[in-house]
Amino acid sequence: MVTEILIEVARGVGRLFMNPIFYIAIIMAIYLGYRRVKRERKFFHIRILWGWSETIGLLKEGLLISLCISILSLGFGITIPTQFLYVVTLISFIALIIFVFHFLSPIIIFSLSLVTLFLFDYFDVSFNLFGLEINGVEMKEGLAITVAILAGLLLVAEGMLIRKYGAQYASPIVENSKRGLKAVAFLSKKIWVLPIFFVIPGDVINAYFPWWPQVSLDSTEFSLVLFPMIIGFQQMSRHTLPVYLHQKLGRSVIILGEVVIIGGLVAYFFPIVGFAMLIVGLVARIAISIRFVMREQKDVYAVSAKSSGVVIAGVLPDSPAEKMGLDVGEVIRKVNGVEVHSERELYEALQINAAHCRLEVLNHQNEVRLTQHVVYNGDHHRIGLLVAE
Repeated sequence: MVTEILIEVARGVGRLFMNPIFYIAIIMAIYLGYRRVKRERKFFHIRILWGWSETIGLLKEGLLISLCISILSLGFGITIPTQFLYVVTLISFIALIIFVFHFLSPIIIFSLSLVTLFLFDYFDVSFNLFGLEINGVEMKEGLAITVAILAGLLLVAEGMLIRKYGAQYASPIVENSKRGLKAVAFLSKKIWVLPIFFVIPGDVINAYFPWWPQVSLDSTEFSLVLFPMIIGFQQMSRHTLPVYLHQKLGRSVIILGEVVIIGGLVAYFFPIVGFAMLIVGLVARIAISIRFVMREQKDVYAVSAKSSGVVIAGVLPDSPAEKMGLDVGEVIRKVNGVEVHSERELYEALQINAAHCRLEVLNHQNEVRLTQHVVYNGDHHRIGLLVAE
């Protein structure tokens, strides 16, 4: 029996690559990288991250989280009907196509999917998509309980990914402030695919896909499905530096996820709590997005030209600037002992000693620190710095 289950798991992994939403996510990740590189070349004549970074990180960055959620899903025997996964796929597809990644939060996708199935059942309607018939699900079937727990787990995953990678993909954009001065904003737009194992009860899948693996334990049929869960987010930062903004945003989403998980556990005793928690979580997640969007619409930029020195708008990976620990938003006051106030002065000061550079930097806490590094022939001529002017 163990061997049989392992074979089914292996086959389930292969089925991931037969889901069209997986390929749509890959195409969208490639497009995101292309747009980002094009935008960075427009404003700074150089790209910061490799154009394939979004595509490479699509699966890689959330793989460990996917494994943990899959273990919990299988370990606790959390079952999800195929009808629900069909609707999740459809809503994810719509959010990807319209390019609004705010809708790709798990709590939004799961809540809308569940409401859709309940409404289908209430009005006794069905929907046929490519030969697959989507029927409603009764609220009393307890689907809200498992959906709330899974939504909470995926919300925690979303928050963790935002905290870890949000600032990394923050791409600088030159804007004009209301006073007509040049300033820099940062756009983060990212999607991840989390392959999650779900248990599908009964022989529902077999009715549509006879080749789908199934096993029988104690006369109970079930299928293992490795489903590509799409998680995405977008955020513009102006007033707050990305390194701080995404930490706060990620922490807020994680806390919301923990609350939803607790609500899902309570729903085992009071089923209506599961559905209520999903609606509350949906509203709260939208409120979090609106709150952070409104905060960053202020005409006060964290990165803009300053008289005290040259403000760092970006740092190229593996450059001398990165190795010196320079960060976006810091101010370079002196280069090789010479005060600098513009990009041109920065470049000229670097030529004083082309093989070595010494910088006096004002950090985010307005504290002065000194840093230095050897510059090699293959290094960027501006030591890998993008500056705000």
